[in-house]
Amino acid sequence: MQKKTIAGSPRTVNAQPRFHQRAPEIQPYGTVTHALPLELEEPVRLEMTEQLNQLLADTMTLRDLYKKSHWQVAGPTFYQLHLLFDKHHGEQAELVDTIAERIQTLGGVSLTMAHDVAETTQIERPPRGREEVAVQLSRLLDAHQIIIRQSRTLARRASQLGDDGTNDVVVSDVLRTNELESWFVSEHLVNVPLVEAVA
Repeated sequence: MQKKTIAGSPRTVNAQPRFHQRAPEIQPYGTVTHALPLELEEPVRLEMTEQLNQLLADTMTLRDLYKKSHWQVAGPTFYQLHLLFDKHHGEQAELVDTIAERIQTLGGVSLTMAHDVAETTQIERPPRGREEVAVQLSRLLDAHQIIIRQSRTLARRASQLGDDGTNDVVVSDVLRTNELESWFVSEHLVNVPLVEAVA
């Protein structure tokens, strides 16, 4: 062992890892830190972080629903949908990070663990097994609809409260991405013949 002086007092430094450490939380969920130079009052940041955490839980659920669909899709459109679902999964994963970072920027604590997300999300839980393509697509569109509706409400509220940063994230990133993905998914539910035109 080696003796080192840290901040003027002798302390023994040991290279062995210390396992199984526990300590109280440094910030409880549902709170915001007080001293942030954001020019947003604490009640505004509390309201925004609560609503953003709901949006985060739903976005994480949609992200995972896309991965489930990517793995379990079957049928004549397998290849196209397999690729599309994975692309959308990646885009939703980026949104998860963007929303979580906005929550942290506002001084809040973002949801992270699967069981917390499952308890919070508004999106219906799918079965564990495989479903038909039309059902997969419908589930994805239902989830998009929840997020789009929530995004519009949150964006308006953020604007009313003067939280332009949250408004921008919700409109520019979350809303526009979900609108575009909804269009791509919904076009797969149009009943158009593949090889013979309808006269």
